[in-house]
Amino acid sequence: METGDRLNLTEEERGRVQQAVAAAERLTSAEIVPMIVRRSGLYRDARYRVGLTVAIAVLTILVTMEAVWLPWGWHAANAAWLLLATLIAYGIGNWVGQFKPVIRLFTPPDRMRHKVKLRAERAFVQHGLSRTRDRNGLLIMISLLEHQVYVLADQPLFERAPAGVWDQIVAEVVGPVKNGDVIGGLCRGIERAGITLAQYCPPRPGDNPNELPDELIQGS
Repeated sequence: METGDRLNLTEEERGRVQQAVAAAERLTSAEIVPMIVRRSGLYRDARYRVGLTVAIAVLTILVTMEAVWLPWGWHAANAAWLLLATLIAYGIGNWVGQFKPVIRLFTPPDRMRHKVKLRAERAFVQHGLSRTRDRNGLLIMISLLEHQVYVLADQPLFERAPAGVWDQIVAEVVGPVKNGDVIGGLCRGIERAGITLAQYCPPRPGDNPNELPDELIQGS
């Protein structure tokens, strides 16, 4: 799988994730749902910031280098050219601001973390994790644009385990993902979740239904 913005997964990759979920859920009564999304927010404001930054930079350069491009002095008609150059610069900056590395550069980390959190909470409800019998749903979500992993447990499950447990699952995912192995990282996180949750949410022999699908959820 490509680690940038694309979600072109092979059947083999999807199968690896599904098998990892099935194996992990045999160790616990919790329901583990893996998810990969392209992005958690649109970040239109980043485009405006880039456009404004480029426009101000061009305007500043033109004004400070007035003697170069206005060797015969200032004329009123030159104001139109100055305005036009500034508007063109803003348009170019606005266009450049749609690219993912630029979005990450011009978007505050706190804002991206908040967007990922909101996306995970929305997915948690949309995909039925909040409706399990014992309120034991666990979402492991990778948001590609933001380069972030978010683990969200239903409240009763969250209260059973110490906070560091969820950080450990995130760390398992992040390691391989940093090296470009998104699916490998996700599978390791799922495996860690199964081992960890076995301590706080053990399986019930003969009464351990698979309430949610084991398949990987993909989002735009």
